[in-house]
Amino acid sequence: MATEIKVPVLGESVTEGTIAEWLKQPGDAVAVDEPICSLETDKVAVDVPSPVAGVMAEHRASVGDNVEVGAVIAVVEEGASAGDAKPAAAPAAAKADTPAPAATEELLSTAQTMSPAVRRAVLEYGVDPSTIKGTGKDGRLTKEDVVAAAEAKKNGVAPAPAPSASPAPAAKPSASTTGGERSEERVKMTRMRQTIAKRLKAAQDNAAMLTTFNDVDMSAVMEARDKYKDLFAKKHDIRLGFMGFFAKAACLALKDVPAVNAYIDGDEIIYHDYVDISVAVSAPNGLVVPVIRDADKKGFARIEADIADFGARAKAGTLTMEDMSGGTFTISNGGVFGSLMSTPIINPPQSAVLGLHRIEDRPVVRNGEIVIRPMMYLALSYDHRLIDGREAVTALKIIKEAIEDPTRMLIDL
Repeated sequence: MATEIKVPVLGESVTEGTIAEWLKQPGDAVAVDEPICSLETDKVAVDVPSPVAGVMAEHRASVGDNVEVGAVIAVVEEGASAGDAKPAAAPAAAKADTPAPAATEELLSTAQTMSPAVRRAVLEYGVDPSTIKGTGKDGRLTKEDVVAAAEAKKNGVAPAPAPSASPAPAAKPSASTTGGERSEERVKMTRMRQTIAKRLKAAQDNAAMLTTFNDVDMSAVMEARDKYKDLFAKKHDIRLGFMGFFAKAACLALKDVPAVNAYIDGDEIIYHDYVDISVAVSAPNGLVVPVIRDADKKGFARIEADIADFGARAKAGTLTMEDMSGGTFTISNGGVFGSLMSTPIINPPQSAVLGLHRIEDRPVVRNGEIVIRPMMYLALSYDHRLIDGREAVTALKIIKEAIEDPTRMLIDL
C-alpha cells in the first residue's frame, strides 16, 4: 500500500519550506516516525517523519525545491522491506565522490551542509565531521555517513578522507607579484538567511530607529556571581551567568516604561502586561531568537536554565517554531564575540532591543578618584515612532542602575 508523505503544518504564518536534504533515498527502509527529509523554513529546520513503516518508493521533490504545506513530497510503500522495492530515479541522490560546495572545516557552521538530523548525530557520536566523506547531494553528510564513521572509529578503522572544497570558476589571473590565481564561489542563500535579510531591511525601512547608549559598572554583578556561582550551580544544577541579571533588570525597566515593551499595529499601540524576552542565540544556520516566556515572573535559575536549553538546542538544530514565536523585547549579547559597541536592529514587530557588549577594565572617576572598573557599553535601539527619547533613556538608566546595584532587583526598585 502506497502512502503519500505530505509537508506537515510548520507553524503560525509559515506556508512553505525548502527541501534541504533527503535522509531516505528510494529503496531505503523506513521506520514509523523516522525522519525522511530535512525541511528548511523561514525560522527553523525541521525533520519530516514518516507516518508508516515500509520502503521509500519515490521522491516527488528535489533538494532546493520550495514546497507548500500539504504538498506531497514522497511516497512510502507501506509494509514492504528494503529488498522488495526498486529504487526510482532519485533526484536528490549523488555520487559519493561529489565534492562539497564549501570547505569541510565549515561543516559545523554552514546550514547548507548539515541538516538537523546530521548535527544531532555528530553531537551524539562525538565524531569530527570534517574527516568524513559525505555521500549525499553535492558531497553533503548524511546521518548514515556519521554512524558509519563512528563505527569505523570504534573499530579502529581510519575514515575515508573528506572531499576537498569544490573549486569555483576561476577568475582571471591577477597582476600580483605572487603569480597566484584568485577564485570565487557562488552559494545560494538559505531560506533562513533570506528571511533574516528581509526582516532586518524591513525594520530599517518601517521603523524610525534610533539608538541610545550608556555604560555600566559590572563590579557588583561580577562580585555577586563569583560569591554565589558555586552554591547556585549546586542547588539548581545550572551555571549562573550574566544574562539572568540583564533579563531581570530589563523586566524592571519594561514595567516602569511600558512603551518599550509595546508595539505599533496600524494606528494602534499594543501594550503587554507580561514580558516575553527574545534572546538572540547564534545557531549553525544563522541567528535565532527563542523566547523566555513570562520572564518577569521567573527567577534567576529558571531564566538561566531556559537560556542554556536554547543554546544547546540551537547548536543541535532542534529549536521549534513555537520556541521562537512571539516575544515583546529582545536582548542581544554581541560581547561574547568581542564587540565593544554596536547599534542593534529591532526585531519586528517589537519596538526595542538591548545590546550587550564585552566587559573590559577602563579608568573611571569614583568619589573624585580615578579607579579601574570592569565596564560594559549598553545600547538600546528603539522605534522613535512609539518610544520618545526620554522614555528610552529612562529605561536604559533603570537597567544600568539595577546592574550596578543588584539589590534593586530583589526589592523591585
